[in-house]
Amino acid sequence: MKKNDLLEELKEIGFNEYKAKVFSALSSGKIMSASEIVEEAGIVRGSVYDILKGFVAKGYCNEIETNRVLQYQIIDPDVILDKIIREYNESHNSSINRLKNTFTKLKENYSTDNDSKSKYINIELIRGYNKHRVAKYKELLQSAEKEICGMYEFKGLVSDEADEVALNFINRGGKIRSIYRIGLDFKIVRGDETIEATPEQLIEICKKFEASDEEIRLIEKDIPNMTVIDSQKVFINTEDIWIPRKSQADIIMRQSNFAKYMKDLFDYYWKDSQTIEEYEKSYKLNYQNVK
Repeated sequence: MKKNDLLEELKEIGFNEYKAKVFSALSSGKIMSASEIVEEAGIVRGSVYDILKGFVAKGYCNEIETNRVLQYQIIDPDVILDKIIREYNESHNSSINRLKNTFTKLKENYSTDNDSKSKYINIELIRGYNKHRVAKYKELLQSAEKEICGMYEFKGLVSDEADEVALNFINRGGKIRSIYRIGLDFKIVRGDETIEATPEQLIEICKKFEASDEEIRLIEKDIPNMTVIDSQKVFINTEDIWIPRKSQADIIMRQSNFAKYMKDLFDYYWKDSQTIEEYEKSYKLNYQNVK
């Protein structure tokens, strides 16, 4: 490896300019005096002693006493590598532990309890296309006690695995009713495989969800992307193709009257929608007629 290339790589892994030059000078494995190292490295003589003392302390090189001057020799690079990796790991673990300790203390002060009337938030706007919006939605679902009523449209990449939050809610005795808009603007993700959406795949996904005790209806009309929780809280996604993702927002309404109106809207669409079996039957009939 060229000398300049080695210097640059040493600096990239944490050596400063002078330390990199001294380390590079020693890298041949020869036994060298401080004067020889200064000449090889091309640095100021006064700075070399502290650097060599540091390398000896870290175990990067041996200090050899002679009857004239001290001599220095680098140790096996594999041993140095092990030492540096160990130092990095110890430093990393120490930083992680400090982070955990700090956030443990923060957690003690943190509360999501919104029962206090003085701090109750009845309307919440969550802006931007980020994971925080997803976390807020999950947090809202986890607060459900009796029933979750949702209207959705499959878009983008869709997993056909039942959601863990939904399964836990159903296992606790909760009821989930969902209306999905009939459309094929999505792809199905199964492990490393991505499958194009077809009416058959849409039916298959819905049947898998229904097998987990989720009640499902399908509808051809445009529907709002909305979830009503226990007829008390409403989550509305305002996504629009004409609005940039960074400007999109979700709305959380914690008003029982508004939630009741949205629940009535959900029930209206529920009555106007099809069961999976009804959609499957009509699809097969139309398919046969086309053939």
